Amino acid sequence: MTSSFESALGTIYITTSDEAVRAISFNPKQSFDSPLTRVHRAFRRQIKEYFEGKRKVFDLGLDLEGTPFQKEVWKITSRIPFGETRTYRDIAKQLGDVKKSRAVGHALGLNPILIVVPCHRVIGEDGKLHGYAGGKRRKQWLLNREYEILSGQTSLF
Repeated sequence: MTSSFESALGTIYITTSDEAVRAISFNPKQSFDSPLTRVHRAFRRQIKEYFEGKRKVFDLGLDLEGTPFQKEVWKITSRIPFGETRTYRDIAKQLGDVKKSRAVGHALGLNPILIVVPCHRVIGEDGKLHGYAGGKRRKQWLLNREYEILSGQTSLF
């Protein structure tokens, strides 16, 4: 079931099963709106709280589909605290092989649940923003918003 709604970042599309979020994106995989389920309503409430700075951790069931490697990358990424960043190399190091930085980047590019699995918090070793499935402008906005909420200052990137 897929529904969409407008947010500070544009239209967000959410696909759910009866019990869990399956995908969150800015590019629709399906072009229709389903009736709002309990999971849809919970996400809408939580994403609103996140944008307002009232929520730093999401409490949603997730139904992630991917390879074991991708799921491990997403699990590690999910542990990055609100307002902090890690590099692709940092995540590869946690996986036990710093040479897997590119594979980490590829896995993050396939992250089906944007924002909730916060791949926007992963940056390059050079400290710059690199790819993001939602676009670099949205990645920068998300990082700046989290920084603003934590520090009271307006810009990190």
